Amino acid sequence: METPEAIAWVDGLFASIGLEHGRRSTRSGTWADGFRVKPPKSSPGKLPVSRKAPGIERVPGWEKYSWLNAGFSTRLNGASTIYNYDDRGELNLGWNGEDSVEAVAENRRRFVKAIGGKQAGELVTIRQTHTPIVQVIGAEHTALCTAEGKAVLRGDAMVTRQKGLLLGVQTADCVPVLIADTKKRVVAAFHAGWRGTLARIVERGVGTMRLQFGSRPQDLVAAIGPSIGSCCYSVGEEVKFEFDSQFAYAPKLFSEVYDSDPVRDKYPLLFLTARAPGHSPIGPQIHLDLQEANRRQLLDAGLSAKKITVMGECTACTRLPNGNRKYFSHRGESGFTGRMLSVIGVQQD
Repeated sequence: METPEAIAWVDGLFASIGLEHGRRSTRSGTWADGFRVKPPKSSPGKLPVSRKAPGIERVPGWEKYSWLNAGFSTRLNGASTIYNYDDRGELNLGWNGEDSVEAVAENRRRFVKAIGGKQAGELVTIRQTHTPIVQVIGAEHTALCTAEGKAVLRGDAMVTRQKGLLLGVQTADCVPVLIADTKKRVVAAFHAGWRGTLARIVERGVGTMRLQFGSRPQDLVAAIGPSIGSCCYSVGEEVKFEFDSQFAYAPKLFSEVYDSDPVRDKYPLLFLTARAPGHSPIGPQIHLDLQEANRRQLLDAGLSAKKITVMGECTACTRLPNGNRKYFSHRGESGFTGRMLSVIGVQQD
């Protein structure tokens, strides 16, 4: 039974070998001082009213395209409170089932308005399934969402030249990629996790733009948004094997990272195993640079390096000056987190 006395005894045992019972996030709450605390949930009629504009990262240099609406959301300044532990409203833009429908709808309304006002148009999303499926969105977009605004079509990329649409992909560590044809005014949005990246979803998307709309790579500009960086993205040997089998430049995407563990260093005998040398789990972690992987795909698709912007921030470890997280991170928060939206669209007349 988890009595205060029992917890204190366990904490004392951990302390005797240099360990500390700290806070950690869980799907049902967080541990604080040894007790489970349920985070407050956004509730209808009590949505936080923030006087600050929703947090948006714009692509440097894209402001010269007056017809283009684009941006990457952060978690700042919204109507959700379920993923934080005070009254600070956050900008969760995903229908996750944990947040209230009212909060997400309000967040999306505020975000779209901040992106482009009345000219931003209608937000269109898809049900992302980590596939190489590219959806071409046309005038029939009114059938792509339910009455609540939830997506109907499946896929992980969208392409359109329809004015008045705002294509959006959801992320919480995966790589969002936005592309615009500056001549033909065709736009595309991509959700690239490691599976989508392995399937060359960005290259397929550029191919779709060329095939369907006659886009030329030299006319395309692209932006790779905030996503988990190589600093925080460890993967297994099987993922490395898959990339090695597909890309000649794969060795440049991976690095070995040795985590410094003061407890392991101080008490090495506690971590000895009976396994033969080379078969122990103790060793370096393999880290993957998904941002660079997608940049290389854009280059292979024919884009000029100077027309590719890498925003560069890591969703798992980027912090604000006050120490709060700037982005939602599935890995950084053990799965209990919200979603950002990365959007692009051609302004309606």
